[in-house]
Amino acid sequence: MTAPRHLQGALSELLGDARLVVTTLPGTELKLWLIDDANMDRAFSPDETSRILEEPPYWSFCWASGLALARFLAENPHWVEGKRVLDFGAGSGVAGIAALRAGALEVVACDLDPLAIAACRANAELNQVQLSYSTDFFAEADRFDLILVADVLYDRANLPLLDQFLSRGREALVARARLQARCLPAPDNAACAHPAGPG
Repeated sequence: MTAPRHLQGALSELLGDARLVVTTLPGTELKLWLIDDANMDRAFSPDETSRILEEPPYWSFCWASGLALARFLAENPHWVEGKRVLDFGAGSGVAGIAALRAGALEVVACDLDPLAIAACRANAELNQVQLSYSTDFFAEADRFDLILVADVLYDRANLPLLDQFLSRGREALVARARLQARCLPAPDNAACAHPAGPG
């Protein structure tokens, strides 16, 4: 299977020898176009490091909290069944794709990065589901039953976003993965999912 040309081209501009490969996520039936593991086992040149820091390809990885959220939804489909869901900071689209597979009525993958939206499209096609897309969370109406948030609140400066999530949806399901996984302070109508152990 050949990687989507525009995504592979963008990745090659950052890391010339990096390749996108179809990867089955552990503990799931989900597949994503992700950066090959072999490329991550080497030192990056100063130029590569600068390019990565300038335009990080977050969409080319499946972050631990996204995987944890995908597994959580597979095991607890009642969170999304028949609901309108927005996947905030969608990245690869793993949480949104998992929500659709678990029975969500509609899922909007929302990310500022146009390449992340392209990755969500490619990964939705790979998993034979249909996402909707948005690059502007603040343009979205308050129409969602649930906002999915995976590994977006790693910086405490982003905590005020919790109020914004609840201005667009009735509930927010937050997953984060770091050395210590904890629920973030949130209003009573928000929930938190996280891996059982260290991220």
